[in-house]
Amino acid sequence: MNAIEADVHSSLRDFLRQHGNRNFPHHLTMARLIARALRLGRPTLMQTGSSVSKYCLSYLTSVLLGDLSVIIVAPVATQQYLLDIEIPQLLAWLGIEKKVRMGDRWQADDRILLTSPQSWLGDRLGNLGKFPPDIPTIIERADNLEEWTRQLLTVSITASDWDELLQSIPHHQELIRNARVKLTKSIFARPENPYRNYVLLDSELEIISFLGEFLSKQQLLTEKFEQFWQQSFDKSNIFWISRDRDRGLFTLNLAPVQVRTRLKSIWQQQPVVIIGSFLDTEASANTYRQQLGLDQKMLCLKFAPNQQNNHIQLYLPDRFPLPNTPDFRSAFIEQSLLLVSLSSSIEQMIVVIADDVPLQGQVGSVLAAEFGSRVKVEDTRISHTSILICGWSFWKLHQDTLPIPRLIIIATLPIPSLENPLVASRVAYYKNQRQDWFRLYLLPSALKTLEQTTVPLRESQSIVALLDNRVNFRSYGNNILSALEPCARINYIDPTWFGYPDS
Repeated sequence: MNAIEADVHSSLRDFLRQHGNRNFPHHLTMARLIARALRLGRPTLMQTGSSVSKYCLSYLTSVLLGDLSVIIVAPVATQQYLLDIEIPQLLAWLGIEKKVRMGDRWQADDRILLTSPQSWLGDRLGNLGKFPPDIPTIIERADNLEEWTRQLLTVSITASDWDELLQSIPHHQELIRNARVKLTKSIFARPENPYRNYVLLDSELEIISFLGEFLSKQQLLTEKFEQFWQQSFDKSNIFWISRDRDRGLFTLNLAPVQVRTRLKSIWQQQPVVIIGSFLDTEASANTYRQQLGLDQKMLCLKFAPNQQNNHIQLYLPDRFPLPNTPDFRSAFIEQSLLLVSLSSSIEQMIVVIADDVPLQGQVGSVLAAEFGSRVKVEDTRISHTSILICGWSFWKLHQDTLPIPRLIIIATLPIPSLENPLVASRVAYYKNQRQDWFRLYLLPSALKTLEQTTVPLRESQSIVALLDNRVNFRSYGNNILSALEPCARINYIDPTWFGYPDS
């Protein structure tokens, strides 16, 4: 073992003996491997199966004790947590001083820089020169790396972009207004859908193409319109419209289906350690690496959660009506009322996840009749005793800022719906490429959402009631159950889970 790895091992071991191991049994192994990866500049991928607060000491000890300058890429909330809590505590224990700061670019005297995925990826994708090459980089919360990249590569035309185009070309305002009016009429003629986005029709794309071609020939397009028009020829992009009916506004969007082509070149610019709770079902993370253009030879590890203390209590009935059958809705409402009633004396949040908006309303009405103002529908103004009813998109967006629930009731698996035009566009791309769209896109998306949902639940040994019986009857059911491991699984309601004595 190299000196730095031995130093990291012994220092972290002593720290954990005094402060507790945080219910993560792989601290020392992970710390040694990260210290080695940073020393050798070896690209490494780690799946922790746990939340940041449990395992972050493993890489922070390596970073603080090492001589290398390091960039840590993490969401702002994670940066703040590390800077306010973990790093000061660890520096005090180690008895060392080291400059650590948050920022959106590298400075000459930096040693450890915490920066956001948007700042770092934006710099690498745009060749902006804000971060020097060759600085070892740890990417934290990398479960969302593909989404972060796609968001940065999305080109959107908003109302303000139309206004800018009008103001910059006064002698062609009538042409621009006519194009905008035609698009508005076409877009607002479509019926409402729950996803609030719509595929861009060929007829609408033709309007944009005609306008773009006419103005581009005269070099009159604004930068945003030029970018959108040029990329509209790329068949690997997907196009969609976001619509605000109340304000009469729409936004045109395009983004790449796959991001690996754009990402592949940036991995060669610096050594990277990629860390996430759940990146792939396999330890080798082949699908994840393929999607992100990562080196197929990089070191990959997947740590198993603590089997004794890191499990959820999973209620999965085997005779429950399947979704989209006539009996499902009433059965789900009845089960939700029973489970919430059993949990009502426990002063922790309860969450009911249902993507079907009418079902949300029905469940909300039934629960509100029993539990009153505790029931909230897609509302972040909640307390630790609230009963929250929401869809998967709301839950994914706000989970990190909400209390950890004692009970989550799930109506259907978080498999992206083909009724969502944006999902349908991505699926169509995979079909055109003759690729397995379910295994490459829909299933990995569902598994990742389930894993991100259950990581904090495991650590509090919460209850998950999964009422989607497709898990028991579909070929992908085993993949779903593997993502929920470790768990104590039963097919009946056990009152002892809710604090009632065993009769």
